[in-house]
Amino acid sequence: MRVLALGGAGEMGRVAARVLRGDDRVTALTVADRDERAARKVAGELGAEARALDVTDGPSLAAALREADLVVNTVGPYFRFGPPILTAAIAAGCDYIDICDDPQPTADMLELDAEAKAAGVTALLGMGASPGVANLLAVRAGAELDRVDSLVTGWNIHSAHTEESAAATAAVVHGMRQISGNIPVTRAGARVERPALERFRLEYPGLGAGEGRSFGHPEAITLPLAFPGVKDSTSVVVADRSTSAALLALRWAMNRRLLTVDRAALLAACLERLLPADPATLVAAGGLPPLFAIAEGERDGSPARVATALSQVPGLSMADNTGVPLAVGALLLAANPRPGVHAPETLIDPDQFFAAFATHCLGAPDPAAMTITTRSWATPDSNAAALSSALLTALIAAR
Repeated sequence: MRVLALGGAGEMGRVAARVLRGDDRVTALTVADRDERAARKVAGELGAEARALDVTDGPSLAAALREADLVVNTVGPYFRFGPPILTAAIAAGCDYIDICDDPQPTADMLELDAEAKAAGVTALLGMGASPGVANLLAVRAGAELDRVDSLVTGWNIHSAHTEESAAATAAVVHGMRQISGNIPVTRAGARVERPALERFRLEYPGLGAGEGRSFGHPEAITLPLAFPGVKDSTSVVVADRSTSAALLALRWAMNRRLLTVDRAALLAACLERLLPADPATLVAAGGLPPLFAIAEGERDGSPARVATALSQVPGLSMADNTGVPLAVGALLLAANPRPGVHAPETLIDPDQFFAAFATHCLGAPDPAAMTITTRSWATPDSNAAALSSALLTALIAAR
């Protein structure tokens, strides 16, 4: 297939492009970016084609899409560029995948489902780490219950560091938007708006009590598509006490219009550089895993809870842990197209994904070791053995 990597010279885009270029099924790869020099540099490293492209130039975007079978869109912010690029891809008959982590454009793009089906276009939204891998962890956890009442996806903010040279990146700006004001979540089976950063108590089988804070991510509104009976769905961010305090202070200032979102993002980027996270601390004893999902409901007539965590990673940067799942998802989409607009949990088979993902993770782990599931009905020794056997062994070794 012919792949067009929009934003292919950026952090996430170039990781995805590298993985795709190494797959025999990709016969042509075009690295397209507004920065022509950067596009040529990345394309030269990969032996791909380069293309200068501003996605706001409608005719140029349409021409590039007509020459591709699949567009990999890493151009943010998605509230601005997601819906128009997907609309253009549908018009061009080009399959589409992105890493959209903003709930509102996700909802807007899901509304294009009928148009995509009519055009024979398969579109997959939010195929990164969270959303993306997190959604598939939730599917694995929920599959162990007879009835799923609530779902939580969680990620550790200290795993989301960007390149040092990227000051206030689109990812940081996105983060500030998603902690200010209200965010969409699912409550009592309906989508509602709630204040961001609400404290959320977590009961993690095998680890006990933990805490997260609500964050504006698509999982909270898309997981009910895979679990129609679910009553509550929330995405939470996990952080240490000082980071949580900083986030609450930034939220307070933005909500009172003392800081703009862009100014808050600059401050957050400065704090990140001054207080860099050590990735190895993400696996502190007794702490919550860096990326996980918890499903609550019923099993065999009794209340039950299941947690599934990602246990291996492709690298130590947000670019690796977002760009690699994006590329793996793109290849799975191409192999099993299903016209329409999908979230990961309604299109991607978790077993197929984690088997393919394993080949790109540190140490090339066995596919069976990619995730760890603990259960409320299991013995403490059984859960402890599961958690200690493989949880992010690759990350620890990399330290």
